Amino acid sequence: MAFKERLRARKKIFWRLILLAFGLLGLLLYGFPILRQLEVLLPMGVCPIATMQQLRDNFTGVLHPRYLEKYLARFLETAEQHFMVGLPVLYYVFTERPAAVPRVVLGPGRRLHVQRVARERRWQDVSMARMSTLHAALAGPLGREVHFVLCMDVDQHFSGTFGPEVLAESVAQLHAWHYHWPRRLLPFERDARSDAVLGPGEGDFYYHAAVFGGSVEALRALTAHCAWGLQRDAARGFEARWHDESHLNKFFWLHKPTKVLSPEFCWSPDIGPRVEIRHPRLLWAPKEYALLRD
Repeated sequence: MAFKERLRARKKIFWRLILLAFGLLGLLLYGFPILRQLEVLLPMGVCPIATMQQLRDNFTGVLHPRYLEKYLARFLETAEQHFMVGLPVLYYVFTERPAAVPRVVLGPGRRLHVQRVARERRWQDVSMARMSTLHAALAGPLGREVHFVLCMDVDQHFSGTFGPEVLAESVAQLHAWHYHWPRRLLPFERDARSDAVLGPGEGDFYYHAAVFGGSVEALRALTAHCAWGLQRDAARGFEARWHDESHLNKFFWLHKPTKVLSPEFCWSPDIGPRVEIRHPRLLWAPKEYALLRD
């Protein structure tokens, strides 16, 4: 009996030391305990609730058919409730299946334009093709009809006011899973074979490709940079770690955004409550990659 008591006491001491180590790590990295933020110990881009699944959302502008069917209706319906309310809005949807786009009642001065794009073999190709697709669209009617463009993934929905306060010459979105991480741990592309590479000490913040935008001119520069970088990578037989998002982060390192949006503007409920996140505006939908990306 005495042996069991000693063993139990040793186990308690062991786990207290482990928790203390986590707490000290938190103080070293962030200046506060990290007992509720153990994701810093996980590989970059890995959600502790959905282990080994990608945190990336890859469908801004260009929609994989199953993403269109699962997410687009709710995205548009909630946009009508919260996005630029009372202002003229032109929604552009790029898809290989225009006939499958749901019919959503739009308010006065708000229109939906659907543009067909070529079918891509892999979801990664769908993601990477959006930069060249957006660049071409901005050179056409889209670029002539609007002053500002916001590009958004549709596997999310609006939950709060998303108004003209987000507009600027160049708009970047802090990634909800990475905004509080030290720079040395951010998942920038580090392989020198990629045009998206950032060396040690480079990169300001890690930006999420689920929301980005700006003026037509600024966005044409961004999409041209990313499309060209993706083409050069492909010519080498290489893909950046986070595909077009890696190139987006390289662009914003070279050309600083004029407005950086709080994670409140694109938040993942899986992260849980954070005292600084009071009014989420856009919420990630549950990711079902096994169903939607095969």
